[in-house]
This record gives sequence, structure tokens and C-alpha cells, in this order.
Amino acid sequence: MRVDVMPLLRIVIVGLVIMACQPARGGDWPQILGPERTGSAAADERLADRWPEAGPPVRWRKEVGAGYAGLAVVGDRAVLFHRRGDLEIVEAVDVTTGRSLWTADEPTTFQPQVGGGDGPLCVPLIHAGSVFTFGAQGVLACRDLATGKTTWSRRTHREFAAAEGYFGAGSTPLVVGDLVIVNVGGRADAGIVAFDRRTGATVWQRTAEAASYSAPVAVDVVGRPHVLAVTRASCLLLEASRGDVCWQFPFGKRGPTVNAATPVVLPDGRLFVTAAYGVGGVCAAFDATAVRPQWQGEEPLATQYCTPLLVAGHLYGIDGRDDVPPADLVCADPQTGRVLWRERNFGYGTLIAVDGKLLAAKTDGELQLLRATPAGLNVLGRCRPLPGTVRALPALAAGRLYVRNDATLVCLDLAP
Repeated sequence: MRVDVMPLLRIVIVGLVIMACQPARGGDWPQILGPERTGSAAADERLADRWPEAGPPVRWRKEVGAGYAGLAVVGDRAVLFHRRGDLEIVEAVDVTTGRSLWTADEPTTFQPQVGGGDGPLCVPLIHAGSVFTFGAQGVLACRDLATGKTTWSRRTHREFAAAEGYFGAGSTPLVVGDLVIVNVGGRADAGIVAFDRRTGATVWQRTAEAASYSAPVAVDVVGRPHVLAVTRASCLLLEASRGDVCWQFPFGKRGPTVNAATPVVLPDGRLFVTAAYGVGGVCAAFDATAVRPQWQGEEPLATQYCTPLLVAGHLYGIDGRDDVPPADLVCADPQTGRVLWRERNFGYGTLIAVDGKLLAAKTDGELQLLRATPAGLNVLGRCRPLPGTVRALPALAAGRLYVRNDATLVCLDLAP
């Protein structure tokens, strides 16, 4: 029997052409600082190498309320956390249109002690079909990602006698296995508390550490999950399942200072933590029982809240403060702490590493696309999609960059 293979061949060719023409789908941005909480986008995320003079295309804009919380993005929806009037609002939006899919809210009376805004600070956390939020007055809530229905809620500041702090709760929760771990800053050994992520029940509480604005990170040590946290005045390692403190060392200063940058875990098993206000940075080797500082000081960078990025074995970060210029973009060797180059008066902001490039979202509203290597820095594009001050962390998923201020959320198309 003779079989005509031409129709089948045409189908295969058309299918291959369609596949080749599909844009590469980048990964999700489910939590603060992206997929691995490192400030690096998914490996399959691709960006255009240059921007037009007018900047990358704007997909949509949306009015929003107050807050410095960036977005979390999974699949076809992004989750926004903001404040309107006396309500903290969790809102899911369609990533292609910005259309609201559902909203949920919680009453709030929060007012900052010094300066700043009155909206939430913590980026939502999306995990296993749930959205976790931590409001300025310490309300920790779990909601269904599909519907917004509240699964459980805890008033951590009230329950654990925690102070609100200068700007409200600002340490984004961390999911490790079946636990949601939060730097609550409560009294009676409730500095760090673990909650069952399905029920909200308290699993363990440890330390008398006051809260910081730094998000904890998960790290495997001797094959077991641990939590590396920077609190108000310490850096410490806890065993995740029981909360046992493995070690800690002083980090930070008393007075009007904050610890806000997230710890950086280096591939060789060391850590790097940094803060401004004369604190500086510490690079240390550690294991499950001890920590051994290797170098420390205000060089190479002492940053107020911009978490440094580790890219191809080098550290990139913004040295300085948002409120007290100047601020410099720095490239440093993490082995020695030596500064390889310094772009002076770069301005303050936050960074994302993606597709061999850096995205800088500066607090003056400017975005920059950068090619940064140990040899130097090249600016590939710049634009200013939002006016005024921009402090919320940007989010990048599937070629879309989400940036917001206290009035507007904008979605930009950065795909090739």
C-alpha cells in the first residue's frame, strides 16, 4: 500500500515553524527576589538586547494604592498588595490585561513612626496554590490563589507582643516545606516563628530577636533545610523543622538604623550580609555548628536595602543609602572583598539579574538595562515609565516587568 507522506511532512514542518516562532516563556516570580530569592530571574528568561529610545512597550497600566510591596507572579496571574484608605488589599490581576480577578482586604490603622508610607512593605509569597501576605501591622494571612478566599489568618503583632517598628512589618515570610517562617520580633522567645502553612498553627517559636526588614532565605546544610536570617541586631542560622539556633553573630546597630538587605548565599558555602549606617558587610564561611568571618567592613559595599546579586561569581550591588546620597553601583570579588569597579553617583535602587544583563529600577523612577561584567559597565537602554519615587521591588516573569509606585502599576514588555 502506498502512503502519501507529503501531508504529514507539511504538518511536521508547520509545527516546527510554529514552535520556533514562539517566544521563550520565562519563569515565574513567586516571591521576593524571584524564583530562588536571589534577585536572579529564571534561566529561560530572555530580554531584548536594546530598548527603543521611547523605552520598551507598555502592555498596560493600572491605578493602585499605597505600599512598597512588589508583585508576585505565577502563571497567568500577578498578586498585588496595597492599601486604600483603611484597608490593606490583596488583589490578583490578569498578567495580559491588568484586569482584576479577585480582591481580599484586611482593616488597618497603621501609621509609620518616622517618614515612609502607610502601605504594606512585604512582597506576597505564592506557593502550592496559596498566597501568603504579611501586612504592616503583622497580619499574616493565607489565601487561595484561584479565588482569594482566606484559608487562615494570624495577628502576629498582637499575639506575640511585637513592636510595629519604624515602618511596620517588613520581613517577607519564607516557606520551607510545610512551614511559613517569619521574623515576627515578638517577646517571650517569639522573635522568629514558624507556622503550619496549611492551618496557620504555631509549630515553633525561637529567640528574642527583634524584627528586621530583611527577608530570610532557605539553605541546605549537611543535607537538611535551614534558615538564614538577619534580624534587628543579629545574623543567625536555624534548623528549619525544629527552629534550633545553630549559631549567631551580632550584626547591625542600635538607634535609627535598619537591616534590610537579604542574605546572599555564595556557591562555595559562604554567606554575605550587608547594611548601611556604618555597619558594612560580613563575608563568612559557615556550617551547621559555627560561622567564621573571612572579611568585613564598609568596603566593598554597605547598602541600605538593595540586596546584592551574585552573577557569574561576582557581586553586584548599590553601595549607599536612598535617603542620603550619593549611591554607587559596585562590582566586587566575593573571595577577597576587593572592588573591581565603581560607577559613582549611579543613584539608589534595586537590581535584577537576567539573561546576562542587569535591570536597575532606580528610586527616581528610571529603569536601566545594563551589561555588567568584571571588566566594566555598559548601558543598553533607559526609560522612565513612572513619575516620582519608586521603592517597590520590580518583578520579572515571561518577559513582562512589573513596576509600581504609590499610584500606578505598569507592565512593560521586555521580551526580544
